[in-house]
Amino acid sequence: MCKGLAALPHSCLERAKEIKIKLGILLQKPDSAGDLVIPYSEKPEKPAKTQKPSPEEALQWRDSLDKLLQSNYGLTSFKSFLKSEFSEENLEFWIACEDYKKIKSPAKMAEKAKKIYEEFIQTEAPKEVNIDHFTKDVTMKNLIQPSLSSFDLAQKRIHALMEKDSLPRFVRSEFYQEFIKAI
Repeated sequence: MCKGLAALPHSCLERAKEIKIKLGILLQKPDSAGDLVIPYSEKPEKPAKTQKPSPEEALQWRDSLDKLLQSNYGLTSFKSFLKSEFSEENLEFWIACEDYKKIKSPAKMAEKAKKIYEEFIQTEAPKEVNIDHFTKDVTMKNLIQPSLSSFDLAQKRIHALMEKDSLPRFVRSEFYQEFIKAI
């Protein structure tokens, strides 16, 4: 039986990851324009204390992940939606990379790079993102001497994945559709 996270045997971690993958597959919807059903009646929370975007800005989110990510309200909405789908690790990685690029101290940069690697990149990481082996290898080599661009390739790959997969699901979601009608 699997107990506490610190004492999880390797087989329990594998099982947990397998369950997450199977849930993700089950929750995927075809590319039809049908409504997205959010599991367990767990609707995304509405963003708190951020200024609502103009209707024009919110409509631009459909066509531009960058516009969505630049809006505090859009970012909060998107993150909440992804959490409801149990798929927030890509956005969390992208945000961690953005925060990483703001670091000035080489010591803090090395510390943060290690944390990002352990949380998102390494095999069996708690929030492992789906990147190809080439990208993973390049990122690992970049971490020998961390720089502001150490995660650029991986971040670009994850951005493209969110643009191709997560954004269309968000735009089709009941949450976004209701939001657009309300503004």
